[in-house]
Amino acid sequence: MQLTHEEKTEIVKTYGDNAADTGKPEVQIALLTEQIRKLTEHFKIHKKDHHGRRGLVTMVGKRRKLLKYLRRSDPAAYSMLIKDLNLRH
Repeated sequence: MQLTHEEKTEIVKTYGDNAADTGKPEVQIALLTEQIRKLTEHFKIHKKDHHGRRGLVTMVGKRRKLLKYLRRSDPAAYSMLIKDLNLRH
């Protein structure tokens, strides 16, 4: 369920300015999206894991707030990120 160090590093390199740039909203949104996808697969198997589902709902809310912030502050980066992460079909 957790992202491995290599997966995190790859996402940070892709969406950040450098390998240590984890504060950009784009990086945070990409990390949360990958974590949400992994947890969604987990819940397809473990349907009664309600405690974990609470964490998933929290992550989705945090990602939604970050996306709202990014849409307000940098609309071009927002639309590019939505397209890259395949959100909002």
